[in-house]
Formats: sequence, structure tokens, C-alpha cells
Amino acid sequence: MEVIFILIAISLMLAGSFLFLFFKAMKSGQFDDNHTPAIRILFENETKTKDKKQVPSTTKSK
Repeated sequence: MEVIFILIAISLMLAGSFLFLFFKAMKSGQFDDNHTPAIRILFENETKTKDKKQVPSTTKSK
């Protein structure tokens, strides 16, 4: 039973450290992207169109 309390404590400390590192990265501006929105307008969006070609039947009537 004591093992489960130790595992819960370790998992809470691990989750807290990940949360701390996430907020530290957010504050340092690691996730800010100022370059991509500026060049996004230069690329054309390719639209996918399906060509519906009709294949002529090759069966011959006798």
C-alpha cells in the first residue's frame, strides 16, 4: 500500500515539472512564430479536383 503513495507522489512531481517547463517555454517565446504567417500568402493553395473520365465500353454485341 505504501508503494501506491510513493508512485502518486512521483507522478505528481513529474507532472508539476512538465507544467513548469511548459510555462517556462511559453514565457520565453519558444512557440511564437512571426515568420510563417508573413510568407503564407506567397504560396498558392492547391485544390484537389477529381477528373471523372468516362471509359468507353469495349463489349461488342453479336
